[in-house]
Amino acid sequence: MKHIICIGELLIDFVAEKQGSDLSKAEVFVKKPGGAPANVACAIAKLGGSSKFVGCVGRDPFGSYLLEVLRQNHVDISLAQRVKTFTTLAFVSLTEDGERDFVFSRGADKELSYDPELKKTIKGNMLHLGAATALLGGGLEKSYGRYFFDALTQNAFISFDPNFRGDLWLGEEEKFIKKCMPFIEKADLGKFSLDEAQLLSGKTDLNECCDVLHELGTKIITVTMGEKGTLLSTKEGKRIVPSIPVTPVDTTGAGDAFIGCLLFQISKLKNTNEIFSNIDLLGQMVENANKAGAITTTNYGAIPSLPDQKQLLGI
Repeated sequence: MKHIICIGELLIDFVAEKQGSDLSKAEVFVKKPGGAPANVACAIAKLGGSSKFVGCVGRDPFGSYLLEVLRQNHVDISLAQRVKTFTTLAFVSLTEDGERDFVFSRGADKELSYDPELKKTIKGNMLHLGAATALLGGGLEKSYGRYFFDALTQNAFISFDPNFRGDLWLGEEEKFIKKCMPFIEKADLGKFSLDEAQLLSGKTDLNECCDVLHELGTKIITVTMGEKGTLLSTKEGKRIVPSIPVTPVDTTGAGDAFIGCLLFQISKLKNTNEIFSNIDLLGQMVENANKAGAITTTNYGAIPSLPDQKQLLGI
């Protein structure tokens, strides 16, 4: 089984307890662990895979809490870093019309330093790059790019999820697209939402989105569409892989559960190259990944809701 190194942000989400109003009216918040790459690392580990998280938190109680959550979920945190800067925080509420009111206080996640020793671990393994905050500058962006280059030179399998956050790129969407391009060009696997596929391809038709992303270089494309399933696209063709019916209560982390489950299955292959020409095998994997995503929506909180093998097989 290959190791999967997940690089990106680990932060605290303070979620307003009473939804339906903007943050100026919110009084009570619930502390939740956040950060898409960290969620992916937990998803992999809970299924029995080998995941390592590379990111940075503060030397404060929030940083200690986040690392302990990962440790309890069997994620290797030996490569995580801590700095004096406060742990990154996000405050979130939903307004009456369903729009998200969001305040982001960026701290330690941007200070990740490049560790040349990680190059040895990357060699022949898998690298998952979640880009929610990784392209916003700071040491994280520089390290992110260097680890990406290491993966290219060390024959690693590269997974990329743009994790587009409109709140963080308001008015700078073109800058975000430009920064994503090197990763899209070299990714073995790209995980996109419908909105992300349209934004990054410049197309509206889903099939055309995939065609453009393939032309740019991404070998395997998955476009997650919630209850409508996932569009899987390879050089062999395209197919919609259905999801399973559930009654969702919280969709947070569903996409992370999906890509974590898919990467876990790929990591068990003796030769990851076989999936590039086997859309039937990929389809089976995506079907399982859809289940993982769906299960995650049936409970509150991303990490606590991620399924283990027993839950996944029980569907």
